[in-house]
Amino acid sequence: MAVTTCIFDAYGTLFDVGAAARAAAAEPGREAFAARWPALAEKWRLKQLEYSWLRAIRDRHCSFWQVTQDGLDWAMASEGLEDPELRERLLALYWELDAYPEVPQMLAALRGRGLATGILSNGAPDMLDGAVSSAGLEELLDAVLSVESVGIFKPARPVYDLVGQHFGCAPDQVLFVSSNGWDAAAAADYGFVTAWVNRTGQPRERLPGTPALELSDLTSLPDLDFY
Repeated sequence: MAVTTCIFDAYGTLFDVGAAARAAAAEPGREAFAARWPALAEKWRLKQLEYSWLRAIRDRHCSFWQVTQDGLDWAMASEGLEDPELRERLLALYWELDAYPEVPQMLAALRGRGLATGILSNGAPDMLDGAVSSAGLEELLDAVLSVESVGIFKPARPVYDLVGQHFGCAPDQVLFVSSNGWDAAAAADYGFVTAWVNRTGQPRERLPGTPALELSDLTSLPDLDFY
């Protein structure tokens, strides 16, 4: 069955999760942070994901915004950064993350081929609205689906169910795209056709489910043979 619907993870896939720390480091007066932001950004993202998994396992769901704040607090403590003003600035910037450069043209090309497009994310609805609006992607997405409607984070099965419920499509009609290897594997195991956007050359995850293809970025996505 041909793919009719292209669904994207948000953070790390469409939006650059390192952009907040990078932008803060470039601001006047933050010269001391300039050499430290890559380590902070990496730890922040890792803890954000870890806390989402642990909360899902323990059935202790909360907004992804809380997970994002908790992850940042751990990362700053790990880096020995006690700077409330920097913390507030980093959190503010997270609401307006940059989209990767190829994203607008890629989404427009998919829609030009008659495909439905959407986001399926751990992000809270207001966080996702802020990122989509800041990147100017509102007119290029048919839906922005958040885990808040089911109260559990990925990779729980009810999250992936949201796609079929909203678009009325079968799993094998969905191309699911994620930069997270674990998310791509789980989505493939669920039954989606899956593309893993491996921007940093990571090894394949040893998990059930194998992505149909691996990409270095999103540029070639509209030219695939799945549609």
